[in-house]
Amino acid sequence: MLELAVLRTTSIDTGTRHAIATIAQYAVLATGLVLLFNVINLDWAKFGWIAGGLSVGIGFGMQEVVANFVCGLILLVERPIRIGDVVTVDGMMGTVTKIQMRAITITSLDRQDLVVPNKTLITGNILNWTLSASLNRIMIPVGVAYGGDTKQARQILVDVASDHPRVLKDPAPTASFEQFADSSLNLVLRAYLPDLVNRIGTITDLHTEIDKRFVAAGIEIAFAQQDIHIRNGSDNVLFNPRDELPASQASNQGSQRFVAK
Repeated sequence: MLELAVLRTTSIDTGTRHAIATIAQYAVLATGLVLLFNVINLDWAKFGWIAGGLSVGIGFGMQEVVANFVCGLILLVERPIRIGDVVTVDGMMGTVTKIQMRAITITSLDRQDLVVPNKTLITGNILNWTLSASLNRIMIPVGVAYGGDTKQARQILVDVASDHPRVLKDPAPTASFEQFADSSLNLVLRAYLPDLVNRIGTITDLHTEIDKRFVAAGIEIAFAQQDIHIRNGSDNVLFNPRDELPASQASNQGSQRFVAK
């Protein structure tokens, strides 16, 4: 009744409404039990020894349940996780759909439900993408073939990100030259999105447009390649595999050059 009649008419967000309603439910349940015991005039002195024995056994058997319950109260009060938050737990990314007495339920992008004990969330590590803000960054690595114009390639990456309607202007997208790799000159595009809505679709759009503009500019996206040399037993001459040998010399040495792509 509190949720339907009062909280939904206010401007309180969904996570706060759920926390208030859950704590109120626990309070009503505890009050009802106390009133029930008073009505039936339950004399706890007669059952003291039974309660003492049961408390020890229940204490050992339900310590994890009690721990999860207490951790659930901490989650509702401190609210590091709220209904609707996008989180990553144990490598699984999803949206928090339920916060219950023992555990929370996270619905993944594949519509699978992951039930996580509350104690795990309090004592473990969890990534909350939307705790303070929904702003998030994407990183797109691109390998340019050796000999390519890295300055032009970086400018294309920035232009592609700047032209996309979902990429923020502030912070502005950037492209950096990261590494001289074995088969490529590695660049990385960094851009920011306002929220997680259609994040995968935005990354796909950027990949598609980068490939299109690189082709138009004549910039080759590198791929791994390997030089393989076959020599006979008497061939002890080493040479640069990128040097072009005359056909007669190659025949005399018994060597051939193969490029596996």
